[in-house]
Amino acid sequence: MTAQRSDAGLVTETRGHLRLLTLDRPERRNALSSALQADLVDELLACSSDPRVRAVVLTGNGPAFCAGFDLKEIREADRRGEPFRPPMARPGRNLFEVVTETQVPVVAALTGHAVAGGFELALACDLRIAAPGIKLGLPEAAIGMGANFGSVVLPKRVPMGIAMEMLLTGEYVTSEYAERWGLVNRVVPADDVLPAALALAEQIAANAPLSVRRMKETAVKGVDLPLSSALRLDVGPNPYLSEDRREGIAAYLEKRPPRWTGR
Repeated sequence: MTAQRSDAGLVTETRGHLRLLTLDRPERRNALSSALQADLVDELLACSSDPRVRAVVLTGNGPAFCAGFDLKEIREADRRGEPFRPPMARPGRNLFEVVTETQVPVVAALTGHAVAGGFELALACDLRIAAPGIKLGLPEAAIGMGANFGSVVLPKRVPMGIAMEMLLTGEYVTSEYAERWGLVNRVVPADDVLPAALALAEQIAANAPLSVRRMKETAVKGVDLPLSSALRLDVGPNPYLSEDRREGIAAYLEKRPPRWTGR
């Protein structure tokens, strides 16, 4: 499939069972305008409903992965006297929530800085591959914003003291520092970030699609539940009753690649 670019700056490309999404507003450091957020939500919902898509890779063109929400757009709305709606009081779906709930794994390829809402976008992804020395962080306290998603999710990803320091000071950390705490899965040379993210997504896409969807949904929804409740979630497709479960066992015993049908 040929890459397609929306008017808002989202480039969409299908590579086999992978969907590559690229933020393409390099002149604005890939800032998340309202239109770009809406395009991302639409595309991620489409990925969830398309059985041919087994993994998503999200990246950005230019020197930044994403600089967060489009502050120029927000200031212009303020000047027009339009009321500002907090993240969870808007009529559309919350982008970060949609990323988290996308039924296939989402891999972030961080070739450049990911700050403010851009860092929240990276946090919402399941896996993160980053270039060396890029800045990651939430400067919202310094500009009067709230980092609603980051304030909830960051303390779940790193020790509370580390999360509180990042949130309350607004200071950035490097990708190497983030890797120490598991915020980044691995740091690779800048030119290798996207290839490494695509290779990781390919590895995921080679597995049984129903199993992958089930595992993601169970992990996301079960992480804060008591063990007994999490074990009984029964969310997502049931691989135990699938044709792919029979095929996977047969392929393993016959020492051949499995032929997944998604059924």
